[in-house]
Amino acid sequence: MTEPAQSPRPEPGRVHPVDDSGEGDGKGIYFLLKNVLIGPPVRRIFRPIVVGAANVPETGPAIIASNHLSYSDWIFMPLVVRRRVTFVAKSDYFTGAGIKGRFQRGFFKGTGQVPIDRSGGSASEGAMRAGMKVLERGELFGIYPEGTRSHDGRLYKGRTGVARLALEAKVPVIPCGVIGTDVVAPPGKVVASFASPTIKFGEPLDFSRYEGMESDRLILRAVTDEIMYKIMELSGQEYIDMYATKAKLLEGRAVTGAPKKVRKTDT
Repeated sequence: MTEPAQSPRPEPGRVHPVDDSGEGDGKGIYFLLKNVLIGPPVRRIFRPIVVGAANVPETGPAIIASNHLSYSDWIFMPLVVRRRVTFVAKSDYFTGAGIKGRFQRGFFKGTGQVPIDRSGGSASEGAMRAGMKVLERGELFGIYPEGTRSHDGRLYKGRTGVARLALEAKVPVIPCGVIGTDVVAPPGKVVASFASPTIKFGEPLDFSRYEGMESDRLILRAVTDEIMYKIMELSGQEYIDMYATKAKLLEGRAVTGAPKKVRKTDT
């Protein structure tokens, strides 16, 4: 597929108009939300700061791997990217009936999200299949390697799905660090502050040296750790060598006084 010509690269530190001419379901809704209904007022109110926008390629497939502090991450990060960024979402959001179901389905498609297909395996496998389809179309795929939002603002160990996807699809990974979104919208709050969040993009990471090694667990871990290190540099977060799900479990048990038993899958 040949993509249309792009306008000049945006300058770091400034939010510029976006180019959303890529293909995909709901692109009209996406354009409307980003450029008319949601994007302009969000830019005026929060004035998001973007650094390193030129590191996001103007054409071709790539993965944007980001830390995850708040539900608002999926609003602010795509807002400062000229191209459309596609994420995965629970399939429940795409199967509702009636007026509400149609609205919900149109909204999630329009905001650049695709359903996770669980029919052939786990949610992670569904995300892999969805990500491959997006990348095969030459588009940008957004992913949060931690797998869940950080509950305490620290950066946690990344799941290796991002590495496997990058190696199988043979695409670069653009590390992204978001700062301050947990102040704007902390857990349990829609909006708590009108502070300006910062979104930083690092230089694309090329893992072509590992071609053909996508089944090697040690390679997948090494690639994932390299991505997480770059995210840490961008976000300035303290890094914890533990999965966020395990950390939340241990914290919850510490509060309730329950025994700190950990499943093997959490290690």
